[in-house]
Amino acid sequence: MKSQLLPLVLFTAVLGLLAPGALSAKDASPTKKPALKIDNAPVNDGKSTVVTSYADVVEPVQRAVVSIYSSKTVKQRVVNPMLRQFFGDAAPEQERDSKQEGLGSGVIISDDGYILTNNHVIEGADELKVSLSDEREFTAKVIGADPKTDVAVIKIEAEKLPAITLADSDKLRVGDVVFAVGNPLGVGQTVTMGIVSAKGRNQLRLLENVAGYENFIQTDAAINMGNSGGALVDAKGRLVGVNSAIISPSRGNIGIGFAIPINFAAYVMNSLIATGTVARGYLGVSSETVTADVAEQLGLPKDAKGVAITDITPDSPADKGGLKRTDVILAINDKPVSSLEELRLVVAQMLPDTKVKIKLIREAKELTVEVTLGKLTEKPDELLAGVNVSKLSDEMRKRSGLDPRLNGLIVTEVEETSPYADRLLPGMIIIEIDRVAVTDLNAARQQLIPGRHLLFVNYRGLNRFVTVTVK
Repeated sequence: MKSQLLPLVLFTAVLGLLAPGALSAKDASPTKKPALKIDNAPVNDGKSTVVTSYADVVEPVQRAVVSIYSSKTVKQRVVNPMLRQFFGDAAPEQERDSKQEGLGSGVIISDDGYILTNNHVIEGADELKVSLSDEREFTAKVIGADPKTDVAVIKIEAEKLPAITLADSDKLRVGDVVFAVGNPLGVGQTVTMGIVSAKGRNQLRLLENVAGYENFIQTDAAINMGNSGGALVDAKGRLVGVNSAIISPSRGNIGIGFAIPINFAAYVMNSLIATGTVARGYLGVSSETVTADVAEQLGLPKDAKGVAITDITPDSPADKGGLKRTDVILAINDKPVSSLEELRLVVAQMLPDTKVKIKLIREAKELTVEVTLGKLTEKPDELLAGVNVSKLSDEMRKRSGLDPRLNGLIVTEVEETSPYADRLLPGMIIIEIDRVAVTDLNAARQQLIPGRHLLFVNYRGLNRFVTVTVK
């Protein structure tokens, strides 16, 4: 009986509590309904043209996209398994040549044979072959490459080639339809479709090993290995980007692909064609992105966007132009700058000796300062701080009487102030780093991450091991 009466007792108690001040349904004010924006019209209003095919857009693009086949010979030190059985770890190592082959894509940007691609597609290659959509093949030569932007230009000797049309990538909008064209996984030329997922991706750390400049378009158009260097085009078939990388735990497409905006790539391309190098502007400041905490310390609104100067290089363009520590840079030539990465990118895309107007905040007051940019001094041959090297060539081997089979990087200069001056000497040949054969400078740089490393070197005809600690 108790179990049957309990609900009734509780219900009566609740009514008793509510009775003195209880509100009736009439007394309760109705809840205000939210104002909703509703459009009941169908997506296709019957007036817009329904697009059933992009074939006419894609067809000319396919003719302008090429496949690039690279090959290089790599020296490997291996131990004969039979000798290991008899000598164990003391078994002598032998050198063996192996051929590495790579595949990528490229885009014809002029009818006389200039092709735009990625640096990582052609880096370190001994030979480059280009295959056109009509199955013609050509040997290509490298005009120039820039590891810091992953842009490279190669050329084939041909005329009246189908060149692609370039668009203004600054006018791209998130949601725009795009197509990725290339040769993924060697299956043959392939076209995939997607949209622009995001713009201005600059903190991906994809070029961290070379202190590179990132400014990627993100797309969900399928990009896979082999697409690198291929075209990202808009719905009019105009080149808006150069496909460069993906982020994926499986190394396959999961809808997160990245392309270098063509405006950025074209700047690098034109400089490489004209001079073989890339000239970049230089300001001469150390800085950090303004966060809410930094803004509060500097007396700025918490939502302030900009870059705070933390230090200025003496006698630099910034020093000569009157910039001061704690200045907060808001824009350069009316282009907003909201992060350290954006500041670095904007300055690097300007030519040396360019006069720029820097909008900034100093002591809670907004002002504009004019600065003439300098030239960023790159150290293309520097392996470690103060240590310059070059790839060992046949001429160097003959001149120094070296074994023609010897490969590696030869130390050409060691500065007195280098922290490695007591370990590395001019004329020393670096053959291996951590038991991995040295093939080129960029690969060697990537191996020399902070920490302790074992170098196998040849100096004055004798092989020896040298340890270095990279900080």
